[in-house]
Amino acid sequence: MEKTIDENKQGEHLVLEKKEGNTRKLFIESYGCAMNFSDSEIVASILSDQGYNTTQNLEDADLVLVNTCSIRDKAEQTVRKRLEKYNAVKRINPKMKVGVLGCMAERLKTKFLEEEKIVDLVVGPDAYKDLPNLLAEVDEGRDAINVILSKEETYGDIAPVRLNTNGVTAYVSITRGCDNMCTFCVVPFTRGRERSRDPQSIIEEVNDLWNKGYKEITLLGQNVDSYLWYGGGLKKDFVKASDMQKATAVNFSQLLELCAKAQPKIRIRFSTSNPQDLTLDVIETMAKFDNICKHIHLPVQSGSNRILKEMNRLHTREEYFELIDNIRRILPNSSISQDLISGFPSETEQDHQDTLSLMDYVKYNFGYMFTYSERPGTMAERKMDDDVPEDVKKRRLAEIVQRQREHSEIKTKEYLNTIVEVLIERESKKSDQQWSGRTSQNIVAVFPKENYNIGDLVKVKITDCTSATLIGATIKYSKDN
Repeated sequence: MEKTIDENKQGEHLVLEKKEGNTRKLFIESYGCAMNFSDSEIVASILSDQGYNTTQNLEDADLVLVNTCSIRDKAEQTVRKRLEKYNAVKRINPKMKVGVLGCMAERLKTKFLEEEKIVDLVVGPDAYKDLPNLLAEVDEGRDAINVILSKEETYGDIAPVRLNTNGVTAYVSITRGCDNMCTFCVVPFTRGRERSRDPQSIIEEVNDLWNKGYKEITLLGQNVDSYLWYGGGLKKDFVKASDMQKATAVNFSQLLELCAKAQPKIRIRFSTSNPQDLTLDVIETMAKFDNICKHIHLPVQSGSNRILKEMNRLHTREEYFELIDNIRRILPNSSISQDLISGFPSETEQDHQDTLSLMDYVKYNFGYMFTYSERPGTMAERKMDDDVPEDVKKRRLAEIVQRQREHSEIKTKEYLNTIVEVLIERESKKSDQQWSGRTSQNIVAVFPKENYNIGDLVKVKITDCTSATLIGATIKYSKDN
């Protein structure tokens, strides 16, 4: 496997892995969560063994795949626009095949093939190993589909091909699926029940990434905190496990420790956490190891107990505050970020004010905020009226975003005149004379390039900031460089 350097639209250098002897070209695009980007790397690996190397040029492609997201309607509309683009190219290059992967494939299934006739191939998140068979069907002139959800598949035996990589940071998938039936969320229906990946295969992937020069990994799952390996199988079936399986099971805090000890110089992040499943032993493990980054993404979705119950979030506002207090006590230097939804069905002005007051209590470093988008097939879509007017949703969202901006500014100012450790990841978007990287707390910092390089771990003195970015100058290499 050789590596070539390519340039993408933003001018970033991308390392693309090429397998000698491969003659066909794969163009793959990913939308949505980090899990989709990780899955695309698994797909590229499977297809590498079928004669495909990845390309950045759509017009050159023999096979075009889009890995899709169903979390919001806007994400699906974006994918539809891309499919129109692919099909315009396909008219010029009739031998090109187009496929839809991921959550949207799982949700819409045969609609793409039978009703809309816009793709040749539909593959759900648990069926990527079936791609060789499906492509053989397509080569024979037939449409192909596999959207069967699995109880076992974790892709732990596949070494992903790293796509669009800076050669510094990488995703490592540790769980698939989700058992939390939040009423607004389509994930349990598109990704299936929760199961965890063999810890040994995770450690092997971490070791391999370190040997290839990577400096930071992010352990990924829809809900990483509920990671539980007891020999394979669904999380919900752990109650039926043998005494030996239960005694030797590995939970998330133990997995974190295994990764931290396996490669003491590699930075470790994880995403996403769920308040009801984030246990104190995870926070204590984070405190114990310097190489586990001090940032917790902790989606709350609403600050109102009534709305949390309607969402089937299995925690209250008060329990969330208790968890925040414990994080602050055990990990005083940790940053915390959020996901929030404005305008969930039946949300009142008081519910909205409860969300703002929760934000005031926590003072998140940053967050991801959206208006409610009804997703077909979810409990909210089946049982609740989407009754908050769009203009009210948008006004409430604007107030949430403004409050977050104020809190972000307070939080970034705390770093003024301090020295932070930054992993250099890329050139700054605003200046080719500056590097950009992130602190342990996942805060972006920019500073003059000097003689440092991408992948270096450096100490930076912070002299200025915006609400989202730290600005400073390097002092020296970090001791862990």
